[in-house]
Amino acid sequence: MITILCSGSRGDYQPYIALAQQLKKLGKDVRITASKSFKGFIRGYGVEVYPIEADFQSIKIDPKLLQAAGSADNPLKMLLTFNKMKEYAIYMQKDFYAACEGSELIIYHPGCTIGYFAAQKLGIPSVLASPFPMHKTKEYLSVVMYGKTKSTMLNKKISYPLLQRMLWLASKGSVKGFWKTRFGAIPDNFGCPFERHTDESHPAIVSCSNFVFNRPADWDKHIHQSGYWFVEELGEYTPTAELAAFLQAGDKPVYIGFGSMTSLEQHEGLAELAADALVKSGRRGILCGMGKPADLPDTIIAIDSIPHSWLFEKVSAVCHHGGAGTTATAFRAGIPSIIIPFSNDQFAWAHRSFDLGVGSKPIPKKELTSEKLAEAIRFALTEKVVLNAKNLGREIATEQGARDCAEIVVQCLDRY
Repeated sequence: MITILCSGSRGDYQPYIALAQQLKKLGKDVRITASKSFKGFIRGYGVEVYPIEADFQSIKIDPKLLQAAGSADNPLKMLLTFNKMKEYAIYMQKDFYAACEGSELIIYHPGCTIGYFAAQKLGIPSVLASPFPMHKTKEYLSVVMYGKTKSTMLNKKISYPLLQRMLWLASKGSVKGFWKTRFGAIPDNFGCPFERHTDESHPAIVSCSNFVFNRPADWDKHIHQSGYWFVEELGEYTPTAELAAFLQAGDKPVYIGFGSMTSLEQHEGLAELAADALVKSGRRGILCGMGKPADLPDTIIAIDSIPHSWLFEKVSAVCHHGGAGTTATAFRAGIPSIIIPFSNDQFAWAHRSFDLGVGSKPIPKKELTSEKLAEAIRFALTEKVVLNAKNLGREIATEQGARDCAEIVVQCLDRY
């Protein structure tokens, strides 16, 4: 049994579900750790779940702390928020460690570093699986600094320790506390494990397209990146009759939705602002996950939720918050992006989209107006941006990131 340690929101789980699907195709039994709220979602893709009893609701985490994590728009805020949240993570470590027992290999999200130490304790291999590039390189800034500061040798040098320290803080204290309670001492060789890729028993795999951020030449040979990890849907999505009719009624609409950002915190007036921007841009549109404003014109429809992989191929452009998964899906669909970053690494994906010529210039949420959004929509739908987005989509379609990384995992297991 291969166990994947993961936690977070729906978007956090999706690339790991994709990896699990490919491991199953290679004949491996695999399971993903998840709280009860995500059991059905993961099992819906044919992947087994190891239940984590402690979640944000059961351990009564302060909702304001979750909001702070979702709105941290600079590295200092991110560090402070992660440091405050570490006391809650200790409740999850018992279940994470139990999930590792009886496994033959552990794959772990960078926020679940107990996987590395558990594998070391149990004498089995481990694989660091990251949803974005996070290893030191001289070629470009890390996702916590990209687009927010000038790219210099000094900035690139400090940006990766900063990113890794943030991620390490998320689990360091809780792993240490659990280990001392369970075993009476801290783990052997205790420290940040993110750069420990010196042999085949602990490789790293990364979900990212080489056409978006190319694999750096100065990475260790045991760090593997060959494309995004996209889930394979098990059935065709059937839209509501209203949505199906809307899609057929005119030009391809612009999608506007901000995912988990609008579930973490209420953003009053955001849907009305988006609708006003669509009217000003002269485009039809779909508003997702923000409620239904009053007096919407016939050119705009409001929906609750929908699989991005199904819808994005049917729209002209996507306006979103810049989550890594949503950005990847938009890139694959070959359509322009209008990214409104709220926090964390979303700024990096927003700026990368603009730098690649496949999207508009980022508009931070704090600076968003209907006029700015309307102008961004018009820019994103110019001929050059549309062509660039189509070309990027074709390039990404040539990659098989989840399959390739699953093969790396199996090779690691076979060689160990």
